Amino acid sequence: MLKNILSIFLQENCPLCERATSEEICNYCQKQLKSCQLKNPKQFWQGDLPLFVWGEYDGKLKQAIAAFKYDKNPKIGELLGIWLAETWQNYSVIHPKIVPLIIPIPIHKNKKKIRGFNQSEIIARGFCQVTNYPLNTKSLMRIRQTKAMFSLTPEEKEKNIKGAFKLEKPLQNHSSSRPIILIDDIYTTGTTVKEAARILGQKGIKVLGVLAISTPRH
Repeated sequence: MLKNILSIFLQENCPLCERATSEEICNYCQKQLKSCQLKNPKQFWQGDLPLFVWGEYDGKLKQAIAAFKYDKNPKIGELLGIWLAETWQNYSVIHPKIVPLIIPIPIHKNKKKIRGFNQSEIIARGFCQVTNYPLNTKSLMRIRQTKAMFSLTPEEKEKNIKGAFKLEKPLQNHSSSRPIILIDDIYTTGTTVKEAARILGQKGIKVLGVLAISTPRH
């Protein structure tokens, strides 16, 4: 009896609904989040920069990403990264002998200082925890602060992100036999990841594709 009472007091509140839970997110919210999962996450795995995306940026998933980024709940991002990895493995998108290097899309150091973390890096760490893919968070750097993308036209977005990234020395000696996979939280028009892939491509480094937690409905 006492043990049951103590377990209630030791539980934390779910960051999405305030219910008491022993997990990062309560079971109720986990079910709601999983209802946002795309039926075919590899439907965009095609073209010059293929995309594998876990869910639709709407409803509970949109709320979870906002709570993760702006309310400083990195455990939500790690859980989403784990779910992304489990789904990735279920779909066998690439040959099992290919072990890509994971690079999260970086944010500018000033934004990271305010937020306390890079959301894409947290997702990538959860992802690599499951897949055991190597993770590189030091080589691709964001050297210029950019405006928020959501209110910009496609042309403005391209201009905004141009020259925002720089490749540091550790990756310049990267073996071309190991492809890169980029990870981001939200994929909209792909302007950001395309610029990152362009910078890597200038050094002859192949980007196999992009993994994202969410994308708006197409």
